[in-house]
Amino acid sequence: MWRHLPNLVTGVRILMVWPVFWLISHGEFKVALLLAAVAGVSDAVDGYLAKHFGWESRLGGLLDPLADKLLLLAGFTALTLIGSVPVWLFALVIGRDVVIVCGAIAYHNLIGPFDAQPSRLSKLTTVVQILLVLAELLRLAWFPQLPGQYPFILLAAALTVASGLHYVVVWSMRARQASHERREQESR
Repeated sequence: MWRHLPNLVTGVRILMVWPVFWLISHGEFKVALLLAAVAGVSDAVDGYLAKHFGWESRLGGLLDPLADKLLLLAGFTALTLIGSVPVWLFALVIGRDVVIVCGAIAYHNLIGPFDAQPSRLSKLTTVVQILLVLAELLRLAWFPQLPGQYPFILLAAALTVASGLHYVVVWSMRARQASHERREQESR
């Protein structure tokens, strides 16, 4: 029973997606920031429990990044809707994820199974995107008179584009190599 605790914590984090979106879109920035902080702590807790006690599972490996992505998407969507994040950045963030998912599906269907481990650049991109959402919530909650996070927005945009291109290049090269190896085996 205890071995499912990390997945339960992740499930609770997924349930926080709609409240985070609703709170931001309705101007409840302090509560949204608190809930986002709780989600961040729960992410650390479920990861610790899974690794420390050996309670890692395939389901958890799928749900954990999904929960993170859904929360990030909720934050970006709500902040874009209230005009705090530019639409073009929202489009870049969503576009990158669509390219990655479509590429993964294509690779899986055309080449075969793949190791979906995120690159360091991808992890950095996600961290910067999360920090941007949290910084903007912090600004909106306590310092609304300050200007937006434009330098941070530019950094998030640059990393989003770079990591998206990185995925395309790396997985295209892997697909080419796998295709080449398959042709060699068939010709023997």
